[in-house]
Amino acid sequence: MGERTPNIVHAFWESGDTGLVLLSTNWLSTTMRPPLLLGPLNQPFAKLDRLSPAECGRYCRYYRHKNSWIFTIHSGRHPELLDRQRRVFLAGAFNQWGDAAGQSDWELKPASEAAETRYELKVPLNRLPCDKKFAFKFITGSGDWLDVPDSAPNRVSEGGVANFLFNPEQSGQHIFRFKTPDGYEPVGNEKIVWRDDVAEEVHELPHTQFLTAAKTDLELGAIVRGSETTFRLFAPRASGVKVFFGQKADQSDALTESLSVRDGVVWELSVPKNLDGYFYSFRVEGKSIEGTSHFDPSFTVLDPYAKACVGRWGPGIVVGPERLRVIKKPFNPPPWHDLVILEGHLRDLAAHAPVEMSADERLGYTGLRKWLRAEGSYLKEIGVNAIELQPIQEFDNPSREDYHWGYMTVNYFSPESSYALEPERASQIEEFRGLVEDFHEEGIAVILDVVYNHVGEPNHLLFIDKFYYFHLDEANDLVNWSGCGNDLRCDTPMGRRLILDSLRHLVETYDVDGFRFDLAELIGIEVLREIEIELKKIKPSLILIAEPWSFRGHIQKELRETGFASWNDGYRDGIADYVCGRGSQDTVRHFMAASPGTTRFAAQTINYTESHDDHCWLDRITERPKRDGDDPTLLDRRRTHLMASMLLASLGVPMLSAGQDFLRSKRGLSNTYQRGDINALDYNRRFVYSGTHGYFRDWIRFRRSPEGKALRLDGGLSESYLKFFFAEGSSAAVVVFNADRSIDAPKLVYAINPHLEYAAIECAEVQPKSLLQIADQERFRPEGLGAAQIPLDATRIYLPPLSCGLWLAGGPADT
Repeated sequence: MGERTPNIVHAFWESGDTGLVLLSTNWLSTTMRPPLLLGPLNQPFAKLDRLSPAECGRYCRYYRHKNSWIFTIHSGRHPELLDRQRRVFLAGAFNQWGDAAGQSDWELKPASEAAETRYELKVPLNRLPCDKKFAFKFITGSGDWLDVPDSAPNRVSEGGVANFLFNPEQSGQHIFRFKTPDGYEPVGNEKIVWRDDVAEEVHELPHTQFLTAAKTDLELGAIVRGSETTFRLFAPRASGVKVFFGQKADQSDALTESLSVRDGVVWELSVPKNLDGYFYSFRVEGKSIEGTSHFDPSFTVLDPYAKACVGRWGPGIVVGPERLRVIKKPFNPPPWHDLVILEGHLRDLAAHAPVEMSADERLGYTGLRKWLRAEGSYLKEIGVNAIELQPIQEFDNPSREDYHWGYMTVNYFSPESSYALEPERASQIEEFRGLVEDFHEEGIAVILDVVYNHVGEPNHLLFIDKFYYFHLDEANDLVNWSGCGNDLRCDTPMGRRLILDSLRHLVETYDVDGFRFDLAELIGIEVLREIEIELKKIKPSLILIAEPWSFRGHIQKELRETGFASWNDGYRDGIADYVCGRGSQDTVRHFMAASPGTTRFAAQTINYTESHDDHCWLDRITERPKRDGDDPTLLDRRRTHLMASMLLASLGVPMLSAGQDFLRSKRGLSNTYQRGDINALDYNRRFVYSGTHGYFRDWIRFRRSPEGKALRLDGGLSESYLKFFFAEGSSAAVVVFNADRSIDAPKLVYAINPHLEYAAIECAEVQPKSLLQIADQERFRPEGLGAAQIPLDATRIYLPPLSCGLWLAGGPADT
């Protein structure tokens, strides 16, 4: 006799008093309900309603409607579909799998014009083998397979390949929504019970609504105190945790010990020995419950609190307290309004640096330290006072030599091991600390790009507790608003603590001066506020910057009431259009005035025209075909100078991308996150385009000088601080800074004409005898331009095509 098929295949809570039960076959009766009870007291439900076939399709990705099968997905779970540029197709053995891509008969169509919408395909019954089960999947027109989440109730896996399972006995009449009995208070041990004349089944009902409140105040990780080492791991639903520790990085000599539950959620083991320098990892056992957990006792888990590790798979390294000393005299970064930031990638900066160093040194911290200290170092001569480094927390590059931007973090405490000369000795600790110290000796603050919205691969937190650490949808699939496969649940007590503890560690142990939070919208305003409060207790001058968007939304306006500055993507796009003659007067009014409406004080906007992501500045505006600005035209160069003058004259905090000042190109490529060959800076371009490089340097030097103080407004903007004048019917503009003399600094007059024709601008502030022109579109001389000055008379400034100018105002006529 064959084994009986269970009646219940899936069950989970939706809220405090409702949930879903998925049956193994359709329930066809319209008058009788399935014999389901709420255990352990076996109480009848207050309500038990069948979902509609379309609602069932959300979970199983198919359902039956009359004489057709409807296959369906939702673009909200697949951010790559939100731009509506990709076509999606149904694939299976019935249409030769990958061959289905491009075949219109198998294409799913969007149900509406909205970015987030259902995609559906209606297939007549006779086109599929509907008398038996079969596997299926979805593929894009470019041949990319859409993922099959492990929480899908009909997920099957064979040979490491996951698919959806089509079952003709589950056609959309097999899912029920229950409501608990009136007055019932869930306590966490609920079960779904099937009881009929043939059998009784008991099915666990995950108590995840209680799980996310779990927390501990115990110190976590590998803790060395004297002659004792304690291992602690927060794993609230684990049934067992083992630690493997030994003196070899491959763990071939590892001892295995089981941890014990300390407070119901933390597992602990104390070893009567100082294990400083030992390697360790965890294995976590537990029950896989309805897609909300992902336990695998064979998987090697890297401790999320490891202070150093060998690589993305681990193992972690036990580090004694002597090497993790707190910085006693921290560096004090410049005030926000005085900042000029350079964004760069550690390897891009060091790869072609014209100083002697080994190939290994060029891969990491030591190479960048040598370049920074060298005579003629670009990092010093550019004149910035803050460096924003792309991520240096341990990320998921497969090997030491592999280049990666670093936005796929696997451990938040360890500096990236592949940048270290001796990662197995945890040398990344001293090497990174030394790099920060060297920047500080040059008067340069260190800001780190950090990624707390998602994690990389392998996803170690997934194997500790999927539901606790990650946002899931109604079907317990990983939510993907980051576009990277998962979204970290930052609002749980231990999710918040992991973020805060690791940030504190970077500030206290390495003297980091600030952070830029990737896709901060996914972290959330409340968590960002807590970060601000807690970190400024340690370092009141800390620089906090948010990338205020994600695929889900934008929070720049909400950030106004916080102590965070925001990356201003509108500035990037608006200025590119403006210098190409496509902007407006409003472009100048808004972006040169620190984007009023989205900021509470001027330094709350990070103005930039290029970052690591997307096309670089030159490729964005070049006349060359295919957006390849490697050989820029004269017009490309002139527009770059106009942009530089606007960027460094605008109120707010200017940020440059490394190499932007010597006309760096990415050869028309936009996403170069694994292209170290393209991203590495070619410092020879400083000599080829020395005029542009020098123009940026001169503007930076002036902005930071006492004479440039009017460009560095400290605080909010009064209505009369700026005055704007425009050429009639044109976006050519004159902007007067400190027009009301409200600060103790020289008044400045800035003018720009991005068009191919002359512009005469009426300007009441023009007093020729009191204006000293110190810059135009090619030159910057603080003592004044001796010749070829922009013409002006008592009421007008006459701007040549594609020109700009800057004047210091002073003298009797201006008082």
